[in-house]
Amino acid sequence: MKQTTQPDFFSAQISEARRFYLDLNPQRRVSLAVVCGGCEHCAADYEIHRRSFPYWSIEFVARGKGTLTLGGRPHMLMPGTLFAYGPGIAQHIASDPRERLVKYFVDVAGTRAESLLTRNAPKPGQVIQTSAPSEVAALFDGLIRNGLRATPFTARILAVQVELLALKIAETEIPPGSAATRAFATYERCREYIEAAHRTLRTVEELSAACHVEQAYLCRLFRRFGHSSPYQHLLRLKMNRAADLLLNSNKLVKEVAVETGFADAYHFSRAFKKVHGLAPSQFVAGGRRS
Repeated sequence: MKQTTQPDFFSAQISEARRFYLDLNPQRRVSLAVVCGGCEHCAADYEIHRRSFPYWSIEFVARGKGTLTLGGRPHMLMPGTLFAYGPGIAQHIASDPRERLVKYFVDVAGTRAESLLTRNAPKPGQVIQTSAPSEVAALFDGLIRNGLRATPFTARILAVQVELLALKIAETEIPPGSAATRAFATYERCREYIEAAHRTLRTVEELSAACHVEQAYLCRLFRRFGHSSPYQHLLRLKMNRAADLLLNSNKLVKEVAVETGFADAYHFSRAFKKVHGLAPSQFVAGGRRS
């Protein structure tokens, strides 16, 4: 059900906004309900000071700078910052008047709302950064598009989307301030190289040599910022390419194996099943039936 009156906690210190709001008083037994959300371009005098908040909320800084005091602890806001709060957690948010904040937010309620944040990221009262700000922004934009439609399916769609958002944030979480470090810049350079050269790259040793980064350090960077090894990232890209070739070309499995850098079809099939859960022949058969 759509709310007819704009929430009084929406700030007026905004120069531009896309915001939606639904039922501000969802049923107590509802599992997960998105109450409202949006994207706000903050004015130079933007400042929010609350002792508590009635819903569980995630905010994401897309552009600009500002300051945040969350639960009594001060933090700096910059692009890529995410933070969460809810009942009993005080918030003081202020925009830098010279580099005004542009930030997304979503507010949720329900019996699973608190556990959704607690199990993923950011946890209530926590401040983190994401290594994939464009992906997080895209998920927020999807929430806003569906929230503004207000169809009979909106509530269920938004509940699924906010779970996807929480999982994506957890997947791409990095410590606050990491995005500005030399280590993160090195990780990004190596990740971009893998994505550009994954068709010809075969080993982490080749990647290490091409990027002029010691192999052990390279592995530490990927586990810290990407939550996987560089080889796992390379293998996923290769197997995504393989899946596309198997479904959209007339090439045999052994030909796809060679094209994705595998010496024989046996090792290729084992790697394909490890990533996709099916042998190449089963994958092709299922695609043809579809």
